[in-house]
Amino acid sequence: MSKTIFITGASRGFGKLWTEALLKRGDKVAATSRNIEAYKDLAKQYPDTFLPISLDITNREAVFEAVNKAKDHFGNLDVVINNAGYGVFGAVEEVGEKVTKDVFEANVYGTLWVTQAALPIFRTQGSGHVIQLSSVLGVWSLPTLGIYNATKFAVEGFSEALASEVKDFGINVTMIEPNGYTTDFGGSSAVHGDTIPAYNTLKSSLGQAEGLQPEDYGKPEATVPAILKLIDSENPPLRLFLGKVGLRKTERVYAEKLKTWNDWKEVSEAAHGH
Repeated sequence: MSKTIFITGASRGFGKLWTEALLKRGDKVAATSRNIEAYKDLAKQYPDTFLPISLDITNREAVFEAVNKAKDHFGNLDVVINNAGYGVFGAVEEVGEKVTKDVFEANVYGTLWVTQAALPIFRTQGSGHVIQLSSVLGVWSLPTLGIYNATKFAVEGFSEALASEVKDFGINVTMIEPNGYTTDFGGSSAVHGDTIPAYNTLKSSLGQAEGLQPEDYGKPEATVPAILKLIDSENPPLRLFLGKVGLRKTERVYAEKLKTWNDWKEVSEAAHGH
């Protein structure tokens, strides 16, 4: 049975791949972007099942209008995919006020507004699936990506709480955790902070420290079957890792965290007071 999906940031990268795959298999898709010119070919190819919507996700009122437009156009809404967002590169000290506020507006508030707009529809239906494009960098941090980390940690925080809040309404929540992929994440869509020379040595050593090889970056098109399976699942997971690298490193990072926490367990428990 076909589904109706609302997806943001679908003009490139993962969003474009997933939109094309969903339309190809017969789903109905409302896709947003600031510039819908990128959707001309899809609109011609799928005139009855594709709805392009021009949207700035940082505009809460416009987001609510767009989500409701999609629901009214297709008659229902099954899945919302919050894919829009971008990366910010730079040490924490290097990222200025405007860059920080702008990325939080897009990655956190934009995701939140779309989620809030979809929830009344899902509650009325008694079903729905909120899918957040998070990142392995919402589970652990990397130097020179701290502000981007912060946005994804924020999405993880409210989405995990949300999952418990809406479970009894028949609504599922999933955070997608991709490792590195050969998308445009670090290219034209990325923003960079102001360079402070004191961090140059750190930056030059990062690639070597992580030990990443070309094959450690996933192929974006390989994510399509996983996304389709996730959307079709009757019992989707709260988190879904994409790629071979992310979960391996997460296991290592959290083992180290648990060891440290346990090493300080006596101090922690003494701080309880009784």
